[in-house]
Amino acid sequence: MPQPRFLILADGDFGPMTSKTANSVIRFQPDRVVAVLDRSQAGRQVQDVLGFGGAIPVVGSMAEGLALSPTAVLIGIAPQGGRLPEEWRSWLADALDAGCDIWSGLHTFLSDDPLLVERARANDCQLLDLRRPPADLPIASGAAKETDAFRVLAVGTDCNVGKMTAQLELVGSLNARGVRTRFVATGQTGIMIEGWGIAVDAVVADFIAGAAERITLEGARDADIVLVEGQGSINHPGYSGVTLGLLHGSCPDAMILCHQATRQYLGDYRHASWLRMPPLPEYVRLYETIASALHPSRVIGIALNTYDMDEAAARAACEAATRDTGLPATDPVRFDGSPLVDAILRAREARVALRHREGPAGRTGDAVRR
Repeated sequence: MPQPRFLILADGDFGPMTSKTANSVIRFQPDRVVAVLDRSQAGRQVQDVLGFGGAIPVVGSMAEGLALSPTAVLIGIAPQGGRLPEEWRSWLADALDAGCDIWSGLHTFLSDDPLLVERARANDCQLLDLRRPPADLPIASGAAKETDAFRVLAVGTDCNVGKMTAQLELVGSLNARGVRTRFVATGQTGIMIEGWGIAVDAVVADFIAGAAERITLEGARDADIVLVEGQGSINHPGYSGVTLGLLHGSCPDAMILCHQATRQYLGDYRHASWLRMPPLPEYVRLYETIASALHPSRVIGIALNTYDMDEAAARAACEAATRDTGLPATDPVRFDGSPLVDAILRAREARVALRHREGPAGRTGDAVRR
């Protein structure tokens, strides 16, 4: 089946921090993007808006985008309130009439919209609601910890700090070294890039860990290392439940802590002094303690997001993170990701050696030890 050629819909919100889905697809699969639709940025190129992405054009109308012959429209932002604007609904209907599939990561499912369903059926097109969870999810049982694949979960100090991006960068580096590594997508953007996964933030609470367990086990097939995409933060007032479900469902052997170096407050809570981020060592302690309640795990490296810093400040932030935590730290997008790759390989070797010493009886409850 040929890969889709995307027209990305990001009207009114295309920018470095406001269009996470659009930006990630552009970063990792730019050859599949024909244009971005955003009337406020029309006439520019993606490179001018994001600082990467090259000469992909930004267009000002659906008609202009469809003229570039996409095979699918991808919704690249979450509209205000999470609902599909009426204007977008008519645009998507036009795209379906032009023979395009629609890829959506919204909480509002397009396949529940009678107009879009009718247009999709009439034009033999697909409505792909990537956040719609499977109907047969299990309750987690801890089965992921019995896999032979070494499991690494990205954890964060907040939402939108680069957990998915860091893991995708590391997947590429590990595979380039000849280590069979798979990325496990747990959000709609990761699914768009990888082609499979479950968006765990759309799963009923009792089954979040079960969803994480299922896709971790799937990722562990024919892989030496599994890198699981993280979500939220363990101390986020809104999203900590998803974070905990991923921790217990994937049973990571190790964790990479992700942080935007300039961020001081959780999410949009800049005016709430009680939601000031604790120091990185405190996050390390929190994640190790909570993860190890089910399966021993250690934070083995720090992935920093330094997009809004100059190079000197970014390097200083990496050095400070290493000083504060005693762990390797880098921005794997901006700088060399080798310190984190090396840390993963060392931790995996330590687990293999431990299992060899302890034999089959030591498989359950083994640890990655410093």
